[in-house]
Amino acid sequence: MDWQNTFTPFSIASDEALPPLILSHLTTWGAITIVGDDKKSYLQGQVTCDVVTLTEDESTLGAHCDAKGKVWSIFRLFNHNQGYAMLQPHSAIEVELAEIRKYAVFSKVDIAQSSDVILGVIGEQAQTLVDGLSESRGNVRAIEGGSAIKVDSSRWVLLLTEEAAQKVVESHDAVNTDAAIWTRFDIEAALPIIEKDQQNAHIPQAVNLDALGGISFSKGCYTGQETVARAKYRGMNKRAMFIVKGTTSEPLNMDAPVSLERAVGENWRSAGQLLASYQFSNNQAIGLLVASKDLDSDTQLRLAEQPDQLWSLESLPYTLDDE
Repeated sequence: MDWQNTFTPFSIASDEALPPLILSHLTTWGAITIVGDDKKSYLQGQVTCDVVTLTEDESTLGAHCDAKGKVWSIFRLFNHNQGYAMLQPHSAIEVELAEIRKYAVFSKVDIAQSSDVILGVIGEQAQTLVDGLSESRGNVRAIEGGSAIKVDSSRWVLLLTEEAAQKVVESHDAVNTDAAIWTRFDIEAALPIIEKDQQNAHIPQAVNLDALGGISFSKGCYTGQETVARAKYRGMNKRAMFIVKGTTSEPLNMDAPVSLERAVGENWRSAGQLLASYQFSNNQAIGLLVASKDLDSDTQLRLAEQPDQLWSLESLPYTLDDE
């Protein structure tokens, strides 16, 4: 049997306990790799995070912007196979690859889309699984066939050759599922997910990247840096990303945009399109919404496509940077 066919949809209620170990085949995610003598200096001049100070055993979130500071890509950057990898939604890679390569002709770098298999390791046994793959105890580890990267206390992501990925899957007794469960955890952690339809729509601070440590304000110039700096020092950013939660009368179509409306007196106005959403099995759903930073915590929301289904704002797991 093809090992990749063991990954099937996983249905769970919002109040149901998770299995101790889940392997998620992240087919909706991809990576761009950067190798070559000038890889560090080239990336340093392109992205919001500080590449120079990034150690081999750590990862960082970051953004790549256009000249006006609008985001092409939100990624997790880490050392991988003698170079760097930028993990991000697969749908964003076609445009991002062209943009990140734009000035590469002037540097000794090779930038390409990775062919690695990407696995998410989730649950209370995730750390034990990864510890068994390497003697290293860093948050980024070279393992057989690729790399292991810690995302949080219960999640790791593996970038592996197909042979190495098959070995991991067949060697562990886990619930094997698709990428949807990974999206759930990203939403609950309020980690921005920029798909193709949201590229070039937001500055990094509008998706909370500053609060997540993905912007360095001391590293020097990079593409879009002027706008990003003005947003911080002149208070120009008026938007933020929120976790939203509510009910559904029928399952959300995960392949179509999901829009919310907000109550304004007795009327309803558009609140925006969700960056990402996850459907639970008990008619509950969660998502990420970019809206005004001044949005009241008790603002009533509803699904535009299911207007009888009410939603609300949830608390973020971190503090927004208002400096």
